[in-house]
Amino acid sequence: MPLTIVRQDITKMNVDAIVNAANTDLQMGGGVCGAIFRAAGERELQAACDQVAPIKTGEAAITPGFGLTAKYVVHAAGPVYSFWHKRQCRKLLCSAYIESLKLAAENGCESIAFPLISSGIYGYPKDEALEVARSAIEDFLRDHDMEVYLAVFDKSSFQISKALLGDVESYIDQHYVDTHRVTRRQLLDVEEDALRQAARPNQSAQMPSAPMAMPAQGLDDLMENLDEPFSDTLLKLIDKKGKTDVEVYKRANMDRKLFSKIRTGKGYTPKKPTILALAIALELTLPETDDLLERAGYALSHASKFDVIVEYFIVNGKYDIFEINEVLFAYDQPLLGA
Repeated sequence: MPLTIVRQDITKMNVDAIVNAANTDLQMGGGVCGAIFRAAGERELQAACDQVAPIKTGEAAITPGFGLTAKYVVHAAGPVYSFWHKRQCRKLLCSAYIESLKLAAENGCESIAFPLISSGIYGYPKDEALEVARSAIEDFLRDHDMEVYLAVFDKSSFQISKALLGDVESYIDQHYVDTHRVTRRQLLDVEEDALRQAARPNQSAQMPSAPMAMPAQGLDDLMENLDEPFSDTLLKLIDKKGKTDVEVYKRANMDRKLFSKIRTGKGYTPKKPTILALAIALELTLPETDDLLERAGYALSHASKFDVIVEYFIVNGKYDIFEINEVLFAYDQPLLGA
């Protein structure tokens, strides 16, 4: 865990295994396949492939990585796309991802990087190939802990639903850079007033000297009434929503160790994208999300395209974090959870 989309040359990634979009004979091809062979060492990798070939469409085989940074290369045979056999193509493409992930897990891999299988010369529509990849990887990660990357070499090879992008674009047009009112605690307003007075000495000199107005409560009372800490609020929300810790950190696209660090509190405050990932995992409403953010000293802003995009999904009740991250990636924004 988790799933991250990156724009990077897969042959240079520092992961335990990289996936080669292979043909069933596991012969060196062009494109990404050829690049992997050249980076690993053509002779060595081809000799290793010959020992495990052939495989069927939807299957995978594993070899050493040789000259690569990755320890292993997983060779996955995706389908050649056919409009007339879409259901079968989807089944075979999903299998190619799952079988690759299984092989990686069996060989002790904790991280793996995929290209978008079958989306090149095999003709699988890129938006559909992405949806299948996301769905298959998400299913696997429900029961396994592994860092999974989708390596995209350039923007032209990454396409998501035009309908979804259109809806998000429309929401951005309506809300981006609009004034977004943030409700603050009364104590912060008192502090701001005091700072204003300190910045205007001439005005304050003309006013009668008097001590700054303070609440009638003592310091102990004020401390008791401070806002509930972020970690305590998070735990209550998990119970309220009837979810387990495992459900939450997996749905938040988050590493278990990071979630444990957040859960225990002890003065640790997670970053804003992490908190929003938790809000998505818990399927919080916009007011609930605002409150959770405020506990950690953050707020949503319509001056931030990242915030507006995430707000769109929350307002519309869309809580698939992988779909959200695809849109964030398309807009060159930070991803949630990962």
